[in-house]
Amino acid sequence: MGLDYGNATVGIALSDEMFLTAQPLETIFRKKSNQLRHTYQRIEELIKEYDVTELVVGLPKNMNDTIGPQAMLCIDFANDLERRTGIKPVMWDERLTSFEAENILNEAGLDYRKKAKVVDKVAAAIILKGYLEERAAKKIN
Repeated sequence: MGLDYGNATVGIALSDEMFLTAQPLETIFRKKSNQLRHTYQRIEELIKEYDVTELVVGLPKNMNDTIGPQAMLCIDFANDLERRTGIKPVMWDERLTSFEAENILNEAGLDYRKKAKVVDKVAAAIILKGYLEERAAKKIN
């Protein structure tokens, strides 16, 4: 499961059982950035429903490869997920994934309102895809 954590949303993507592809699944919306109870509950439901064994959380590093305030929030989120689920998340460099997701949705011709509803789960799929590609490359080498 790939997760794109943001201030008001968490985009979620899933891989297939063979870990070859990543598909956008859903976006969890919340009214306040610090109200995560429902978010954690929904992720836990999805973990059970889809028998998830790995979590990949996007880490929004700065372009100079440093960890800023948003990345620290993502690390805290990942640590909370581990405490709640027992699954140690992999932190994955997500620089420019939201930009890439926006480009994909622009090419698809989606208007602003439709893009806002799906951009986070598309970004989660891009994060997960990057992880899966590296995972596959390591198994080959």
